[in-house]
Amino acid sequence: MHDSREQPASAIRTMGAPRRVMHFVTGGFSGATQVAVDLCHAARAPGSGMEAILVLRRKRNTDEARLQALRDKGLTVYVVPGWSHLATIWALFRLCRQLQPDQLVAHGFSEHLWGRYAGLLAGVRTLVHIEHNSRERYTRWRLAQARWLAERTALLIGVSEGVRGRLIELGFPAQKCVAVPNGIDLSRFARADEHPFEQRTAGIVMSARFARQKDHLTLIRAVDLLAKRGLRLPLMLAGSGKEGYRRAAEALVKQLGLEPQVRFLGHHGEMPQLLMSQAVCVLSTHYEGMPLALVEGMAAGCACIASDVVGVSEVIEKDVTGILVPEGDPVALADALERVFSEPGLGERLARAARQRALQEHGLELMRLRYQALLTGL
Repeated sequence: MHDSREQPASAIRTMGAPRRVMHFVTGGFSGATQVAVDLCHAARAPGSGMEAILVLRRKRNTDEARLQALRDKGLTVYVVPGWSHLATIWALFRLCRQLQPDQLVAHGFSEHLWGRYAGLLAGVRTLVHIEHNSRERYTRWRLAQARWLAERTALLIGVSEGVRGRLIELGFPAQKCVAVPNGIDLSRFARADEHPFEQRTAGIVMSARFARQKDHLTLIRAVDLLAKRGLRLPLMLAGSGKEGYRRAAEALVKQLGLEPQVRFLGHHGEMPQLLMSQAVCVLSTHYEGMPLALVEGMAAGCACIASDVVGVSEVIEKDVTGILVPEGDPVALADALERVFSEPGLGERLARAARQRALQEHGLELMRLRYQALLTGL
């Protein structure tokens, strides 16, 4: 039932062969997908001792061009159906039987349920659950399933200390819960210092998929408040996501008369260049696990403003590496933006500190080493 065009992989194993790790994640190209992709790329490094297989659960917005781009970069990629949970589990079960992974790493809700069911049925020796958000939609029944699966799972990884704490609050075994912060490919932002803050466009970028969680509407309302104060700033919204929510955002922009200021870029393939050209990166969000888009803004040397929620508050040190504002508060967000563009030296100071913190603590190589130590230790 998997995509017949996928790359073949032999199930025959030899003594001393690399450990075969299957990463199962949504095909919606969320932050969870990016982490899984990054870990698969990292496994190809010499001496990793791992062979990575990426399996995506098909979504309505699964982009065939992006799938092909992953294959062109050398990744082994499979796609399983997502139209029903049973279809997902059955197709993934068949893949596990065919490819015989040593470990199955299931990323995100609700994929971590269906992935681990398939792994159990196929007899995969080691199951790992990675939680990517601090506020998932657990019903009582799904939480009961997740707790049952946790007893049969070797490790539960939160992408921040806040997410790890949330797993424990939900009743998962504390001794199995660890935190591994997300990392990004810092080499993509190596030229950020060539774009001094004072020479950048006085504009705002928000890179996030369109969904209620990300709360683009609050940012749009904040930009409107600034326009009424006489500060008209260009806003670029990069990301795909749910069409219905994007249409709601476009309707609000039209209603407020902000069309000359606001651009909807869709999926943007050159995010480092875009971020390095703009002064401010904003993440107006209701909840996060550990926001990659915000870390990219930091690495790009932007002054960063974000909602004060779990995950974000571990990335941004208040008034040191960025400004934190209450979630869903357009007035507070507008005030923060006005500060950055009006207080002499503030934006440059925040941007410099943010970039330094990203370089020190949020590199992909550090994340890879942490995951490698955990997975090889199982």
